[in-house]
Formats: sequence, C-alpha cells, structure tokens
Amino acid sequence: MKTLYGIQYLRAIAALAVVLFHAAERLDENFAIGAAGVDVFFVVSGFIMIVISQNRNQTPGAFLKDRLLRIAPSYWLATTVMVFGAFAGLFPNLVIDTPHLIGSYLFLPVLSPNGGALWPVLVQGWTLNYEMFFYLAFAASLMLAPGRRLAALSLIFGALAVVGFAVTTPGTPAFFYTRPLILEFLAGAVIGRLWLSGRVPRADTGLMLIAVAIFSFTAIYLLRAEFNTFLCAPLAICLVLGVLALEKADMLPTLPGLAYLGDASYSIYLWHTFAISVVLKLGLSAGLPTWLILWSGAVIGTLVGIACYEVIERPLHVFIKHRRIVFRLPGRRVTAD
Repeated sequence: MKTLYGIQYLRAIAALAVVLFHAAERLDENFAIGAAGVDVFFVVSGFIMIVISQNRNQTPGAFLKDRLLRIAPSYWLATTVMVFGAFAGLFPNLVIDTPHLIGSYLFLPVLSPNGGALWPVLVQGWTLNYEMFFYLAFAASLMLAPGRRLAALSLIFGALAVVGFAVTTPGTPAFFYTRPLILEFLAGAVIGRLWLSGRVPRADTGLMLIAVAIFSFTAIYLLRAEFNTFLCAPLAICLVLGVLALEKADMLPTLPGLAYLGDASYSIYLWHTFAISVVLKLGLSAGLPTWLILWSGAVIGTLVGIACYEVIERPLHVFIKHRRIVFRLPGRRVTAD
C-alpha cells in the first residue's frame, strides 16, 4: 500500500497527545484532552484494516496471525518488564495477580487488583484489548465477499453498542465490549471504504473539518470542559476525514520527522510511561518546577519510545517478516515463510 503521510502524521500526533496526557496526569495538571489521541488511533485503525485488506486475499487465520505478530511481541515484552519490575520492587504499588496477568498477556479485560478497573498490567494496554477484539471481528468478516464486510462489521458493532445501553455494570467484559468507543473502529472502516471508492470530501471541505476538530479540541482543553466518546469520536472522525481529503488533493506537506514519529508511534505509546515515572520521581525529589518536570517527562518519554522502536520493535518486525523455516525433502530444499 502506498504510504499515506496524513495517516502517519495523525498517528504521531495521537501518540504525542497521549504522552502529554500521561505526563500531566501524574502531576495533576490539565491535559485530559490528550486522551483523545486514543479516539484518533481507533478511527485510524479501522481505516487501515479496510484499506490494506482490499488487495490481499487473506484467510481469517492468516490475518489474525499477521496482526498478532505485529502487535503482541513488543507489548508482551513491555508487560514482562512491568512484572519483573514489580518483583524487583521498582513498582511497589503494582500488585501481580495470576488471573489478571494471564488476561493481560491474552488481551482480555480482567479486573485489575490495582484499582479495580478493567486494565492490564501495562495500563495503556487496555486499548490493545479493543484492537484485538476489532481484529477478531474483522477476521470473521473476511469470510464474506469484500462488498459485504462493512455491512457485517456495522451489524456486529452496531448491535454491541445498542446492547451497551442496557449494560450498566462496570468492571465486566460485557460492559467493556459494549462501550460506544467501539464504533470508532467502524467509523474508520467507513472512511476506508470512502477512500477506496474515491469519495472522500474535497480539499476545502477537508480544511473545514480539520479546523472544526482542532478548534473543538482546543476549546475543550481551555474551558476544561467535560468530554466523552460522544463528543471526541465525531471530532476524531472529522480530523481523519479532513486529513485524507488533503492527502487526496496532494496538499499535505512532506514532513519526514513527523512521518518517522508515526512509524514509531506504537513503541512511543507502549514505553513512554516507564520514562515518565522515572523523570517525575527524580524531578519531584529535586524540587524542580512542575512545568519543567512535565515537559521533561514528555520529551524523554518520547525519546525512550523512539529508542525502543529502533532497538526492539523494528528488529522484531524485520526478524518476523523475513524469517524462514528451512526443511528438507528428498532431493531438494524447501524454504517457506
């Protein structure tokens, strides 16, 4: 698939927003709107799955294997670091519970002994539980003709969202999988279908959509207004659709640095909290100003994520992509992926 720089830029911006959110949250500062980076990630994820599957004749099993190999290794490693860190006393407040730990590795929402919420050992991994659920639903849709896949996804996620209005008990898998947040994947898939059919908005409409999203996110931040999925999801959709409109019109500037951060966004998302925890602890003990601790944590957290991308994620991805299993048959050697 041709590189869509707009999507890369959005992934980068979403990751940086989440980094700032976590740095600010640890210091009781206001940047809650940064959590909306997750909404952008979910819309982008739905878009990417529809687009990359267009010209691939993958079976559901092959698709799930590909997604698992792409997502799981780095996440499992980060989770393992958390576990060993807890045993070593580096995370004294982290309680390790066997059912919760197993659920964390299997991308299942299990009640955490650390606060009682449905988050895994690596807290930000809760979004990956949603990602994997979407991948399962998308894999099931691959059994249908391409023209029926979006309708099937709409039926599945629409029904779950409707059921969600009747599920009011937090802390249960039924509650987790029926939140309106899951509709963001579906929205991204719809945008993907529009992109493939050449029906994204014109550039002027795209600029308007981007302006609406940026203005609204800024207003929420400045006014410290309450927000939820019903507000952030439409804004994330506007942002993604607007950027794709500019992409189609060849109006996006070439920003290699931002595109690179898009490539590294997954590692930044996984690993930044480790660095933020250390920086905040050192900064507070040294009596540094809050603003300096916050920005230092965000910058160093991003740099650590980039380092993990170069040292862990990329080598793992290259190894998995180019691995070969060599075995012998009578009279010849056979090399298979």
